[in-house]
Amino acid sequence: MTVNVADGLTVTTSAATAPVARRRNGRTIRPAVWLSAAILVLVVAWAVAPSVFTTGTPFDTNIEAAVQAPSLHHWFGTDASGRDIYTRVVFGARSSLLIGTGATTLALVAAIAFGFAAGLGGRLTDGAISRFLEVLLALPGLLLALVFIAVLGPGVGTEIVAVALGSAAGYAWMVRGQVIAVRGSGYVSAATALGHSRSRIIAQHVFPNAMRPLVVLATMGVGQSIVWSSSLSFLGLGVAPPAPEWGAMLDAGRDFVSTAWWLELFPGLAIVGCTLAVTVLGRHAQQRLEGRLA
Repeated sequence: MTVNVADGLTVTTSAATAPVARRRNGRTIRPAVWLSAAILVLVVAWAVAPSVFTTGTPFDTNIEAAVQAPSLHHWFGTDASGRDIYTRVVFGARSSLLIGTGATTLALVAAIAFGFAAGLGGRLTDGAISRFLEVLLALPGLLLALVFIAVLGPGVGTEIVAVALGSAAGYAWMVRGQVIAVRGSGYVSAATALGHSRSRIIAQHVFPNAMRPLVVLATMGVGQSIVWSSSLSFLGLGVAPPAPEWGAMLDAGRDFVSTAWWLELFPGLAIVGCTLAVTVLGRHAQQRLEGRLA
């Protein structure tokens, strides 16, 4: 197929080029996105109505059925107390999603407060907040969470605040940069010249444009928060046993890795699957937002 371009240039393309591009976009990217969406919907359904997917409870023990391999009766096997792993994985979705979404939401609230204060404040305010954020960014986020929990003690609420503390600094630094960039844009200068009030300019121009990339980043941040919360629980600093939580289940099964592989495999797959699903959907939303997809 021949296409005439300006300035007398002629570009010849193969008729198979467009179908190949469509196949590449449709058969590699879209199935991954749909699969990720299906996984996330399933995990959310587990968290909202776990009793629909299993008839047992995560605390039912049966010593006679302890450490049994996966079977038709116990799809994911049983643990050292005879509890059904499948049931505990299903019920554990609520704790993992609660901590992941709660920590991300709390981190966003703190990031918006500090980021807008730094981006819209004076030089002294910006300098003070920037130095504070730089100190937090110099420390590993997971280390901050560990220190916070070590001081206040383990628990769901403490874990949410700890994970939020570890990720809020990065969000706040990005918000600050976005606010400064939007504040110096031409349309904000035009709105100022037209006599619009400062509050109106912030509400109509600065806030929506500065928040747009943060929403996509926060979507992927939920997956990171789930991994961090599972890591804390694996270290014994998260949800206390025998509560069903994926990281705590990994911690409980690490003594049986060589003899009962299913104790680690299925909770680990739940963490990896949920995290990858959120990340893929977040990256897809980012690509759509940036206009890289048709």
